[in-house]
Amino acid sequence: MAAHVNRLLEVLPATPKLHKSAKPWRKLTTVSCSSKKLQQVQEATIKTTRRMSMSFASIAFFGTSGIGKSLAEDNGFWLDGPLPIPSVNNNIGNEETGTRSFLKNGLYMADIGTKGRQYRIYKYAFDLLALGDLIGKDAFSYVRKYLRLKSTFMYYDFDKLISAASVNDKKPLTDLANRLFDSFEKLEGAVKEHNLEQTESYYQDTTGILQEVMTRMA
Repeated sequence: MAAHVNRLLEVLPATPKLHKSAKPWRKLTTVSCSSKKLQQVQEATIKTTRRMSMSFASIAFFGTSGIGKSLAEDNGFWLDGPLPIPSVNNNIGNEETGTRSFLKNGLYMADIGTKGRQYRIYKYAFDLLALGDLIGKDAFSYVRKYLRLKSTFMYYDFDKLISAASVNDKKPLTDLANRLFDSFEKLEGAVKEHNLEQTESYYQDTTGILQEVMTRMA
């Protein structure tokens, strides 16, 4: 209790200087108060501190909100305008159609850098290796949605990696990507038709390529 009283005295303002005609205050020597009054003082101090903290936080938030927004517009994650349509610059599309049947529209591809794309390909390949648990359980619609989502990101990420790769690495990466996406197209087609036998067969072929992708991206 004494410690709380001493702390309270430290934050009290100093005794002001009085005019000569004014009667000076009696020097404070001891302070005694009941536990109930001390508790009331503590609660009032806590409430005041909370109000001050909230006020400072509001000033900090609204005072810097404009700065945060301007920085977000330039960091590659903030989208200000229509949703951009992604495209590829390398030969990883289907030779007959020029695209891929599994691609999902309406996805925003944030610029996460070469290392970020490499990690995402590794992570999504790992995720798709667990897709086999859903095959054969009347979950074709979920399998197709999950496959299209993951494979679409991998498709555009592979294109960016190939563009940033050295001359010696471009062809091996392109060949790996085309084998993977050819297998994705076959698998997605079988899932779309609810053909269980073909789905299981194409999925087994795909898992081997996914493991190669993870080894390459590790």
